Amino acid sequence: MNKTILAAIAAILTSVCLSAHADGGVRADSHAPIGVMAEHMHKTGEWMLSYRFMTMDMQGNLQGSDSIDPDTIVTTEPNRFAGMPGMPPTLRVVPLDMRMDMHMFGLMYAPSDKVTLMFMSNYLQKSMKHVTYMGGTGTTVLGNFETKSSGWGDTSASAMISLVSSEAAKVHAIVGVSLPTGSTDEEDEILTPMNMRPTVRLPYPMQLGSGTYDPLLGLSYSGFADRFSWGAQWRGTFRTSNNDDRYRLGDEHRLTGWFSALFTDLVSGSIRLERYTRDNISGIDPLIMAPVQTADPDRQKVERTDIGVGLNFAATGAMSGWRFAIEYIVPIQQDLDGPQLETDSQLILGVQRSL
Repeated sequence: MNKTILAAIAAILTSVCLSAHADGGVRADSHAPIGVMAEHMHKTGEWMLSYRFMTMDMQGNLQGSDSIDPDTIVTTEPNRFAGMPGMPPTLRVVPLDMRMDMHMFGLMYAPSDKVTLMFMSNYLQKSMKHVTYMGGTGTTVLGNFETKSSGWGDTSASAMISLVSSEAAKVHAIVGVSLPTGSTDEEDEILTPMNMRPTVRLPYPMQLGSGTYDPLLGLSYSGFADRFSWGAQWRGTFRTSNNDDRYRLGDEHRLTGWFSALFTDLVSGSIRLERYTRDNISGIDPLIMAPVQTADPDRQKVERTDIGVGLNFAATGAMSGWRFAIEYIVPIQQDLDGPQLETDSQLILGVQRSL
């Protein structure tokens, strides 16, 4: 991320901490780390607006949990489309790195103490760099190219339903639906092994949406003590049907647990573990066909364990109702149906305003 942006954010957070005055009714850790969604509820009539920025960097490829270099990929990894006209026997285009920036906009409203409604939408910016090898065999590099896509992703609408609510513990269920507002037909120019530059439909990781209506389910728990808090959450996305392009994305599951400590009433630090899994794609888009791993529906499965550290800031006084947060996340274990790009890091920044 741009160093100027980071410096500006740090200055804002420092200003908030120095200018705010303690308020016994405010705890910075009453919200979970900013990377956890749908983890808190509101009182009757309360609204909350939120904005999160997430940047994720991926670099290098894994086969299972082992690194694999581009030369090995193009000489040993079979091409799913081998035998079709113009298709080589092995992969001949290899992704080198990918960056995804996501701008997430959220709205929460509580019609009662028992139910909080949440709506989320996001704007995505994706870029992926590749290397293309010449012809159908060998390790002669032809050149490099980059593909990009950007636009609105899928939108979600959810209800959080309180099951337990006390000063010491809170538990709620999450029930919702993901709406297919993101594009599944993004295109860009590529470099083929035959040194041609056609504009084609981009592979699955570069698309912006799912194309399907998907149930969202979850369960969230938070516990509180004098200067500490902790919590756990499971959330799942279930793909129930194929989209208009004849495929459906894999189910996704996130199981996370966190521990937070108050430095002051208005500043808390957190550590968090998360287990993320995503299944392979079912079906295939007939317009996505290339000698590259990202075009293969059976090379999309992910099993990853991440660790994150974060800070939460709650403001009072003139900025009462504002919250700021940051979380930095790195993987400690990855097992991929590869070859696939491995995740290097994620950085999440957030601003929340309660009304």
